[in-house]
Order: sequence, then structure tokens, then C-alpha cells
Amino acid sequence: MQNANNILINCDNLVKIYKIAELEVVALQGLDLTVERGEMVGIVGASGSGKTTLLNILGGLDRPSAGRVTVDGQDLLKLSDAALNRYRRKKVGFVWQQTSRNLIPYLTAQENVKLPMTVAGMSRREKRAWARELLQAVGLYQRRKHRLVQLSGGEQQRVAIAAALANKPILLLADEPTGEVDSATAQTILETFQRLNETLGLTTIIVTHEPGIVGQVDRVVAIRDGRTSTETIRQVSQLEQAMVGEHPVEEEDVTYHEYVVLDSAGRLQVPREYLEQLDIGDRATLEVTEEGILIRPVAGRQAAAAPLLPGLEEEELPAPRRRGLRGLWARVRRGR
Repeated sequence: MQNANNILINCDNLVKIYKIAELEVVALQGLDLTVERGEMVGIVGASGSGKTTLLNILGGLDRPSAGRVTVDGQDLLKLSDAALNRYRRKKVGFVWQQTSRNLIPYLTAQENVKLPMTVAGMSRREKRAWARELLQAVGLYQRRKHRLVQLSGGEQQRVAIAAALANKPILLLADEPTGEVDSATAQTILETFQRLNETLGLTTIIVTHEPGIVGQVDRVVAIRDGRTSTETIRQVSQLEQAMVGEHPVEEEDVTYHEYVVLDSAGRLQVPREYLEQLDIGDRATLEVTEEGILIRPVAGRQAAAAPLLPGLEEEELPAPRRRGLRGLWARVRRGR
């Protein structure tokens, strides 16, 4: 059960519509999500389900079309452009799939971690101490003077995690951080996120296709067709929680509970494989029984309509427009 006083993120009926040529694409269509402070959440779903769009909105890189999204008490939809820039700089850390978006190749690991601190105006002493602490936290202090070409893909991504924490954010967002590494390296990266979450009390949201994510986070939220569909919660027995520190938690001590998510209007998403298996079309009947609500198919009804986002890759969604002179010059060159 979530504590309302401890909520860091609250998304209420979140809608995002992109216009591509003359076509409007609904990337999010009434998404609801709450995340507690210090929670580590995995976001999963097919390409085009709205995962990256959600991450961009939470990170202040894009604005929703409708609905409400608050982070640390700030309504992101109502913030001015300047306030949204401050929010991004001070409260959010980003880790992207491609290390080229995270790091500068001709700098060393230590220099990459220090760079955001320099931009933030930290003193030399503070930069040195914080960079050392971060590189030790990701297990790379001994390789702090190595350039990116001297580091493996997994090491580069761990440097990127350290750099994302340079501004001491309250929220860490990671978009497919294990997408370009092998499974063993992916496990190391996820364990790094888990360790930082525990030691720093950092609220962490990871968008991933990694199947092992359920064992590394507190909760996995599945998004389908722009809405939260199900969530799987990882629970450790009270006995094991009391003994933590005395011995590591074994997998058999952990239980997983999967729930279907209902929105504020009482709507839920029935998995398509269930609909096909039970031959449920675009209409159904509901019956209240002693055990709960029974959904029955209606004879002769055809399959439900296809989702709004069939086959849409999230990378194809247009990037938010840049504002100011640089954005104006870019639009003039494109003839807009």
C-alpha cells in the first residue's frame, strides 16, 4: 500500500498527442501512475506503448497534452520554460541507451563525471570529493583516468550513471540502459542501479526490455497502448526484511504479485491473449459473483478494434521543438 504523504511522482489521466504531418498520434491516452520516494520502478511494454514518452515528460523534456503530472510537488504542466529548465538541471538525472548521449568521448571517466558539476558551479574541492564518491559507488574509481575507448560498454554505462548523479538529483531516469550490452553486463548495470537506490535513497525509473528487471526493482509497471496495464510487485517476507544485513535475501524468500491496474474511471485492460483465448469480441457482459466479477463473451461479436498505436516505434515520434534563436534558425532552415 502506497503512502500518500510519501508520493514523489503522480500522473493523473496523462495524455500526449503528437502531430506527424496531418496525422495525430496518441502516445499516452489517460495514463495513471504514482511512485513513492526512494522506490525503484521498472517500466516495460512494446515499442510504441508510450514508455519513452512518459520518461520524457517526467524528465521535463516534453510537456503532456492534457492531464496532470506532479513531481516533488511541482505541476510540470504549469511550469514556465525557465522553471522547467531549472527542474531538469537540479532534480533529474538521465541515463540513455547510447553512451554518446551520456558522455564526451575525449574526456576521461572522471572528467565526464565532473563536467556537470562544473556547469552547476560546484567548487573544486566539492567536485573532487563528489566525483570520487560516485565513481567508487559504481566500482570504477580505479579506472577514473581512462578515456571511453579504454572502457568496456558496461563500464561506459556505469560512468554514465555516475555522471547522471553529478547534480545530486532526487529522480534518476534510465531509458533502455542495458540495450547495447550482453546479458551478464546488463545484470551488472542493473545491480549498480539497485545498489545506488539502496545507499542513496534515490527514486529510480528504468525503461527496459530486460526480462530480469522484475528481480531487481520494487515494482514493474507494464504500459500498453498508452495506459498502465498491469503491475508486478516484488515482496520480501517480513522475517527476511528483519534479518537483512545478516544474510543476503534468497530468491525463494521473495514473492511476486501481478495486478491489473484500474484507472480512476474503473477501466482496465484485458490482455489481448485472454480475449483471443476466450473469443471475446468488442462487447462483453459482466456478472457479479461471490468470487468477484465475471466477464462473459457475447456470441457473434467480432474482435475488438486494434490499438491506437499499431507498430509505432517510439523513436519515430517528433522531438520537442527547441525554443529561442537556435530553434528559430533550425525551423527557418527546414522551411517551417
